[in-house]
Amino acid sequence: MKTDRLTAFTDGVVAIIITIMVLSLPVPRSPGMAALQPLSILFAAYALSFVKVGIYWSVHHNMLQAARKVDGKVLLANLFLLFWLSLVPFVVRSALLAANDSDAPIARAARGRKGAITIGAYVLAIGAAFLWPMVAVAIYLGVAAIWLVPDKRFERLVDQ
Repeated sequence: MKTDRLTAFTDGVVAIIITIMVLSLPVPRSPGMAALQPLSILFAAYALSFVKVGIYWSVHHNMLQAARKVDGKVLLANLFLLFWLSLVPFVVRSALLAANDSDAPIARAARGRKGAITIGAYVLAIGAAFLWPMVAVAIYLGVAAIWLVPDKRFERLVDQ
């Protein structure tokens, strides 16, 4: 199977996830910027969640562009990803790697340090959250920042 239908389905689900996330923000009780002050922490959490979902969508898009085909296992893994993405982020990368040959662009692009750095940073942030919550928040923001930088490996390999 080609990846285009899976990409379209994923795009639709991610759009719904982001729409549902914004619905959790309450409407300010009065007009003006002062009414937004009590919502600042909730808005910051929404903004970080939006960025994280956007990052997962972007990385997922790059992986599907680098894959030549998908199979039934990838479809199920993608559903699993989308389910958890609506609750807790998860990864579909291993299923895509298994569905493609070792010479596929995704197999060549899968080697990188961002994933290992992310896992290490998240483990560190979880530990830090118990003693220094703001350090944990800073780590989460740092991880988001490194993933906001576009990954040129996928673009170069897909263009070849």
